[in-house]
Amino acid sequence: MRQPNFNNLLKVLNNETPDRPTLFEFFLNNPLYNKLTGMAEDNVTDKAETVRAFIAAGYDYATVMPDFSFSKQEVAHEKTISLNEGVSIANWDDFEKYPWPDADKVDYAVLDKLAGELPAGAKFISQGPGGVLENVISLLGYDNICFLLMDDPDLFKTVVDNIGSCLVHYYERLGAVASVGAMISNDDWGFKSQPMLSPDDMRKYIIPWHKKIVAAIHAHGKPAILHSCGNLASLMDDIIDDCKYDGKHSYEDTITPVEEAYELWGERIAILGGIDLDFLCRRSVTEVTERAENLLKLTASRGGFALGSGNSIPDYVPDEKYFAMVKVATGLDYSKYLI
Repeated sequence: MRQPNFNNLLKVLNNETPDRPTLFEFFLNNPLYNKLTGMAEDNVTDKAETVRAFIAAGYDYATVMPDFSFSKQEVAHEKTISLNEGVSIANWDDFEKYPWPDADKVDYAVLDKLAGELPAGAKFISQGPGGVLENVISLLGYDNICFLLMDDPDLFKTVVDNIGSCLVHYYERLGAVASVGAMISNDDWGFKSQPMLSPDDMRKYIIPWHKKIVAAIHAHGKPAILHSCGNLASLMDDIIDDCKYDGKHSYEDTITPVEEAYELWGERIAILGGIDLDFLCRRSVTEVTERAENLLKLTASRGGFALGSGNSIPDYVPDEKYFAMVKVATGLDYSKYLI
């Protein structure tokens, strides 16, 4: 284990050069958590094990959050999920009956209890239960949203505003937890070719709530990270200049390779992770190592970069590719996890 120092990630998020190469990942996967902590392969990962696994892998933090969510219908899925099934709100009557969550009733003290798992120098990064747009799509259905924007924009806006206000209050409460060093607003906005809503509708309905979320996080003196998938090129100025996010995560080579993203926006916002999942899965260990090394060389003198995947580490990413990537930053010997 290398000694965590969350100040390195803070330097990255301040667009500075960290004292050593720094890692960033949103989440790993259950078998990998088990390997990193020596648990049985079929062990169900809990929050404490997640913390221990992140630290064992060489991160300066662990991503955990208290239990908080929007009630949703069960939707059958395997590796993908429909954006139209499981609709909870189809009309005003459904809206009135919907059980909106109360951020004041969340057990934030669970993070204080978990803080005992953190070694000196480490912090938590906590995320939300999905973001504004993600939860709107889950409750209304994507196709229904497209119709509501024309047929009943008041209902759409009211649902958005209720979700947004719940999330803002959640981040206000979360930011007061001393062991939380930064927060992620996790809200997928885009398809491969464009945002899920038009840029104008994003600016009218969704982005104002992200401004409030970032303000709530910044009010506690902590950085705000946007994790959002899809092609957001048309909204990057909004993300950086209007919302004032400190870091952006999630990149795909078929949209904007991380190297290109760093050249486009790296002077204005921290670029986190970025090695494409398809690249991690299909390319050799040597190629993964070389790309990670080249990324650290590219960003070494300019700062504002942390090494990691373009999205997360799902269980189909080969362990040897993941460990090849992180070893470039940490220099640790991960061979015992590959037995």
